[in-house]
Amino acid sequence: MRKDPYLLLSPALLLFCGLLVIPLLLVAILSFYAFNGTTGVIPDFSPGNYFTIITDPFYGEIFLRTAGMALLVTVICLVLGIPETLILARMRAPWRGIFLVLVLGPLLVSVVVRTLGWSILMGRQGLINDTLLLLGLIESPIRLTFTFTGMVIGLVHVMVPFMIISIWATLRKLDPTVEHAGRSLGGSPLTVFRRIIFPQLMPGVLSGSIIVFALSASAFATPAILGGRRLKVVATAAYDEFLNTLNWPLGAAIVVLLLIANIVVIMGLNYYTERKYRMIFASGDPA
Repeated sequence: MRKDPYLLLSPALLLFCGLLVIPLLLVAILSFYAFNGTTGVIPDFSPGNYFTIITDPFYGEIFLRTAGMALLVTVICLVLGIPETLILARMRAPWRGIFLVLVLGPLLVSVVVRTLGWSILMGRQGLINDTLLLLGLIESPIRLTFTFTGMVIGLVHVMVPFMIISIWATLRKLDPTVEHAGRSLGGSPLTVFRRIIFPQLMPGVLSGSIIVFALSASAFATPAILGGRRLKVVATAAYDEFLNTLNWPLGAAIVVLLLIANIVVIMGLNYYTERKYRMIFASGDPA
C-alpha cells in the first residue's frame, strides 16, 4: 500500500484533529464532571448532568423548541429556495448574475448586523408594524421581537442563501432538454417538475436541508437577539450555563446532546432519502 496519500493528508488531518476532534473530546469529558456552587467543577466522573437534562422538563422544552425551530426554518427555506433557484436558472445574462448577487449578498454581512436590522424592523415602532398600521391591517402593534415567530423570520433570512447555493449546484448539472422532452410529451409544468425536475434536485435539496437544519439548530446570535433571555434554545442555554451560572459540566452536556441530536437527524434524513430514491430509480418510476 502506498503511503504517499496519507503523508499528503497528514497536515490537514492533524489540523482537523487539533481544532475540532480534540476540543470535542475535552468537552465530552468535561460533561461527566460534577459541579458545586461553592467549589466549582469537581472531577467526579458520573453521568449526572445527562440525567438532569433528560429528566428536567425545562431542558426538554428547550430541545423541543430548538428542533421545531430548525425544522420550520428548513421547510420555509425549501419552499422559498426551490422556486428562487428555478427562476434564477431561467434568467438570462446579465440579470442572472445581478439577482444571484442580490440573493447571496446577505452572506457578506455579519449575522449579528442582519439580526439587529431585523430587530429594528420588527419592533413595536418598526417598519413592519408601521406599515401594517398604515394599511389598516392591524389596530395595534403586534409583538414580533422576543417571540418564536421573530426567531424563525430572522433565521430564514440567514439560511435561505445556503439552500439556494446547494440547489443551484445541482441544478446546473441538469440537462434542460430533459424538461423540454417532458413538456413535448404532454406533461403539464407541475407534472414535469414533480416527476422529472424535483427527483433530480434531491441531492441539492438534501444537502441544503442538512446544512440549514444543522446551522439553525446550533444558531446562537439570531435566537439570542430576537428571542431574548426567556425564549431560550439549546445554544443560548449552553451559553448561560458556561458564562452566567459557570456550570461548565452541565453546559458541556447540553452541547454534546445537541451534537448527538444533529448527527442522528442528519444521518437519518440522509439514509431515508437515499434509500427512497434508490428504490424509485431502480424501479424506473420517478413518481
